Amino acid sequence: MAVNESLLPAVERVAELLRGAEHIACLTGAGVSAESGVPTFRGVGGLWEGRRPETLATPEAFAADPEEVWRFYLWRRRLLVACKPNPGHYALARLERRKPGLTLITQNVDGLHLEAGSRRVLAVHGDIWIDRCTRCGHEARATDKDLQTIPHCGSCGALTRPGVVWFGEMLPADVWTQAERAAASCDLMLVVGTSSLVYPAASLADVARAGGATIVEINPQATPLTSEADVGIPSPSGEALPAIVDRLGDS
Repeated sequence: MAVNESLLPAVERVAELLRGAEHIACLTGAGVSAESGVPTFRGVGGLWEGRRPETLATPEAFAADPEEVWRFYLWRRRLLVACKPNPGHYALARLERRKPGLTLITQNVDGLHLEAGSRRVLAVHGDIWIDRCTRCGHEARATDKDLQTIPHCGSCGALTRPGVVWFGEMLPADVWTQAERAAASCDLMLVVGTSSLVYPAASLADVARAGGATIVEINPQATPLTSEADVGIPSPSGEALPAIVDRLGDS
């Protein structure tokens, strides 16, 4: 679907900014994944077997009942199998090829940016497809071939946990440091499909602005960032991003 004609001047402006930018940071949020049909964190109807997922996405819940937590995450993986990258994901992968100075920072844990072909992805909230050993720390990427069995470490045999950041946990320090550095040093920051309410990820736009970057927001709904952005495109990312990247020419 093409972007609304009334938004074309803003699309052209963002394309122009991208042409002149050397270092670009792009922060993506749940809105990008929602366009692929990824269920919201709270799942169908807001409950999972009568429980709110927030009560399961904690270190305490895993310590008390790892099997119950794993059943929840295997269920989430099964829901994700049917979800594929959308045009917004593919447009960002194209943009990365065209602009090697792009750093893609995502709050999403579904791995769809990687599936679409993006290579430099900082997943600040982790990746639901990673199995991390609770004993030796070994990490392995799961597949969709076995979504029923609770995974154990292929190295030492111990129980694994999903490689996501739970409530009450710190973001992965190395990934967050890279994200902050990318925001602080960029010329241009794209904030795409995020509510700009979830911290600390929402603070990255402030970091970029303090460093002198131009801020572009792409989101069909207004957010706390909307009034602060230099350019705003009130459109789904799956419509706006392909239109912008198309204007840059072939990668």
